[in-house]
Amino acid sequence: MLRTALVLTLALSGPALATQEYILPTLFDVARVAADDVLNIRAEPDASAPIIGTLAFDATHVEVVEQRAGWSRVNTGEGSGWVSDRYLDYRVDVWQDGALPAAFQCFGTEPFWAFIPQGDSVVLGGPDMPEDTRPVRAVLSTGIFRDPTRAVVADGLTLTAIPQLCSDGMSDRLFGMRAHVVIHGDTPRMLSGCCSIQP
Repeated sequence: MLRTALVLTLALSGPALATQEYILPTLFDVARVAADDVLNIRAEPDASAPIIGTLAFDATHVEVVEQRAGWSRVNTGEGSGWVSDRYLDYRVDVWQDGALPAAFQCFGTEPFWAFIPQGDSVVLGGPDMPEDTRPVRAVLSTGIFRDPTRAVVADGLTLTAIPQLCSDGMSDRLFGMRAHVVIHGDTPRMLSGCCSIQP
């Protein structure tokens, strides 16, 4: 009896249970906004909250880092705000197995650093360290459909990035991935920070 009920439930639910749509962070396009209008970014996930920014009616590749009750958190200026989910369509081309999104980059403070993929290499550097380009040996993923979790293995360093809300400590922006970079060598060290996929 239980087995029959389970089969019937799966059959009635169709592809919704069979296909995972997305895991945040990921990118969305603005949709269903008139060409002479904008999509408001609000201070809170509430239609009566103050407007703190806007997105163009045809904006694409908008990074969403959190969702709550029909609203999506996006970054705007030095802060973050909320837009209605009704006006966003998720992109299916963001997280590909064993690869990084085109605009993937990570950064941190104390010391200030940035990790930026460039072709088959990564550049690690910043105001507090010399710029260092290293070839990438592998980009690893979990194998779970559209899971953003990544490990980037390069000569002498490894970056891991996991989906988790993250603050850069310098602004009111929030990012959707936490990162750690381990620099190998005689005196290994670890850097901590956040990642973004926003172009």
